[in-house]
Amino acid sequence: MKHLPILAFLFLLWACAEKQPQGVFRAENSDLKVGEATPVRTLKQHVADTFRLDLDSGAFVYGYADQRTVDVALEIYGPDKVRVANFDSPARGKEYFMFRTVKKGIHRMVVAPFEENTGEYSMMLNGAEPTAKDAEGTADQYMRAMLGPDPNTPGATVAVEKDGKMILSKGYGYADLESDRKNTPTTIFHIASVSKQFTAFAIAMLADQGKLSLDDDIRKYLPELHDFGTVITINHLAHHTSGLRDQWNLLMMAGWRLDDVITREQILRLISKQRELNFKPGDEYLYCNTGFTLMAEIVKRVTGESFADWTRKNIFDPLEMKNTLFYDDHEKVVKNRAYSYYRAGGINDHDPYKKSVLSYANAGATSLFTTVEDLTKWADNFETMKVGNANVMKMMAQRFVLNKGDTIRYALGQAYQKYKGLPSWSHGGGDAGYRTYLLRFPEQHLSISVFSNLGQFDPGSLAYLLADAVLADKLTPDKPSNVPPPPPGPAKVPFDPKTKLTDFEGTFYSEELETTYTFKVENDTLRSHHQRHDDQKLKPDTKDAFTMNYLGTVVFERDKAGKVTGFRASNGRVRNLAFRKHG
Repeated sequence: MKHLPILAFLFLLWACAEKQPQGVFRAENSDLKVGEATPVRTLKQHVADTFRLDLDSGAFVYGYADQRTVDVALEIYGPDKVRVANFDSPARGKEYFMFRTVKKGIHRMVVAPFEENTGEYSMMLNGAEPTAKDAEGTADQYMRAMLGPDPNTPGATVAVEKDGKMILSKGYGYADLESDRKNTPTTIFHIASVSKQFTAFAIAMLADQGKLSLDDDIRKYLPELHDFGTVITINHLAHHTSGLRDQWNLLMMAGWRLDDVITREQILRLISKQRELNFKPGDEYLYCNTGFTLMAEIVKRVTGESFADWTRKNIFDPLEMKNTLFYDDHEKVVKNRAYSYYRAGGINDHDPYKKSVLSYANAGATSLFTTVEDLTKWADNFETMKVGNANVMKMMAQRFVLNKGDTIRYALGQAYQKYKGLPSWSHGGGDAGYRTYLLRFPEQHLSISVFSNLGQFDPGSLAYLLADAVLADKLTPDKPSNVPPPPPGPAKVPFDPKTKLTDFEGTFYSEELETTYTFKVENDTLRSHHQRHDDQKLKPDTKDAFTMNYLGTVVFERDKAGKVTGFRASNGRVRNLAFRKHG
């Protein structure tokens, strides 16, 4: 072997080094090391830990906090002290983070306990690498960060279409862990609330045909619903402004599990028993699945066909969406479907996945089965109008104006926003372990579909990262804005520790839910019992008010003599549901 002259050798060494990926992370100035978990740390109330990361611009950073005995919230700040990202999923186990850097320098990751939690956690920095530049590289990078090194994992499917051409169609991980069947672009997923725009489209088509009007009183088609003394229109249902209580929250409060078999008939019976609204129709936007279940029922009653059959004949077949159907029969066999899962625990789990069972037998608010490739055909139809017409599309894009005059972002089954200067339409979905997202940029003729069968997956984050990659030359960075905090509400009267907890003991019944809760003091703690729920502790909140799982906030009511006569329960999408004391 000939010996190279020293200058030639140094030149060759320099040239080889130039071909290697340039480092974007400087460990010597950082508190976290790639691939090394930190020692277990303890968070105390109202105290946060801060970790430094010395990063270049254009870095993609990912890892997780292992929430061993505490729920944490993560915030990442750049060298300019502007927040880059934040993460706070409502669960223990692994709190995943991933973010891109814009500026070079010391970034700070702040780890704080959620609310007043305390407990142990550790941090893991899995990687810091140059940001991918194209769609496939972006998807691969995100999947590597989200799914980890284990090949036997649930995963995702992705489709990106630009100017009528599919530029990315790919599957990751497994559709079925028991049969080792992998995800592919033709794997069928339950896409949860992304289903809503199909239900809205069916209503818009019938309105265009003169078979109904968006301004119709819903009791024209659903006379069994209670007369609340104010008109609720189909338009209110389609825009989440009806004031109706949400079906899933009602079912949970009534003692149902969301992995129970839940039929259309059961939901309709529950809705027909409601006697109060959350608010006057049109006053507010409050996301409500009930409205879309009712819209599907209106389609059925107007057309005389099942909702699944009508949408197949009038939407899916004309668009050649051959792997798409509304799944309204929980016993129906669908080949090549993905099953859903969730991560069971933290860093030391050797068997981290469990089934997340879904047995819905209802449709309209959810339950569309489809593939990312079929959903791309649906996205195309907003431009080609192979099904529908300009009038239908105008209805689909009509955002609601509240009674006070404010225009909301939500149109018919899709939300509008400007993303980095470009108009876009989107909707996400999540049921059991399914997580889905559809993002469209009409002016750029771009659609992005992301489906996952892993409960901890964030499809929206990937969709926007893909948009960043494909539209890099057209996007303008959002300017950081300091949104002022909302004005403080009325002062709350604190819970009096001298209050006798035995005042709240008893059995309480809701006619609207046809269910009973019993409260009893045990070891100086008020606890609830329900025949289908685990016993729960009621945590004192304000005067005569407690918080608990399932019911949310429980506010007790007293008569003039001070005796407890009942309570009102509110848990987000259900407000002030009445329970009366029995005995």
